[in-house]
Amino acid sequence: QVQLVESGGGSVQAGGSLRLSCAASGLTSSHNSVAWFRQAPGKEREGVASSDISGGATYYPASVRGRFTISQDSAKTTWSLQMNSLRPEDTAMYYCAAGRFVADWLNRREFGDWGQGTQVTVSS
Repeated sequence: QVQLVESGGGSVQAGGSLRLSCAASGLTSSHNSVAWFRQAPGKEREGVASSDISGGATYYPASVRGRFTISQDSAKTTWSLQMNSLRPEDTAMYYCAAGRFVADWLNRREFGDWGQGTQVTVSS
């Protein structure tokens, strides 16, 4: 049974930084990606960072590239999302997700296991 538990959300002023963590357990050999998604009220859930667990490659959409960084620990049990230069439009619920045989790295439909989410609020 896969469990993903996020932590580290909170409120910050524009230009500030936050670091989110995702503690993962129960991942199998068929899981090849852990990613972070976000969903703001009235908007679709979008991928903001994704990682290839074995190969180490990372993927970001243009909206966060250069500001957000996903990383994993050596034990492959914790994934972090470092968010710098935060903007009010980054305000959302952030979710950690794990996917099996993922090929489209930021497509939420390819991820079957999800955490409960952690709220990030950026004020101007």
